[in-house]
Amino acid sequence: MESKGYKGLSSKPKRDYRLAITIITIILISAIVILLRLPAVESFDLFDVTILPMMNAVFNGLAFIFLVVALIAIMRGNVKVHMRFIYAALVSTTLFLINYVIFHFIHAATSFGGEGFIVYVYYFILISHIILAMATIPLVLTSVTRAWNMENELHKKISRWTMPIWMYVSVTGIVVYLLIRPYY
Repeated sequence: MESKGYKGLSSKPKRDYRLAITIITIILISAIVILLRLPAVESFDLFDVTILPMMNAVFNGLAFIFLVVALIAIMRGNVKVHMRFIYAALVSTTLFLINYVIFHFIHAATSFGGEGFIVYVYYFILISHIILAMATIPLVLTSVTRAWNMENELHKKISRWTMPIWMYVSVTGIVVYLLIRPYY
């Protein structure tokens, strides 16, 4: 049975992505938590792994730029450009995630070595970044699937939360990198 889609045009029936979103979210968060508890690979010497966190900062920076352009595009009513830059942000975020997993698989967690007030700043940023990064997974997936289903009002509603949180996570990822970089 077909349903009426955007502007009255016939479209495919809407898909329910909730189970897939839940499974993907649980798998990603669980994998990262398990990974961080595993010991690092000993005597890894194929390349200097400290370049990987810098790559993560680059991926986060790209995601942030893509999100800003996507936001500007949708504010100007350019859905096609908005969609392309959201997909670009998804790709850079996915590359970040893959790189993050690789780095933490082969390298032990790095402790922050700062002293004084900066320690509180660092941990505030780090903890808020981690919590919101976990929340970003289902938010982004839900927002994108609402758009796929042409549920424009629901997409707008959730994207009003998703976009600023995703942008915050991207920017704070860069800040965390810059703060901990001297201790790698």
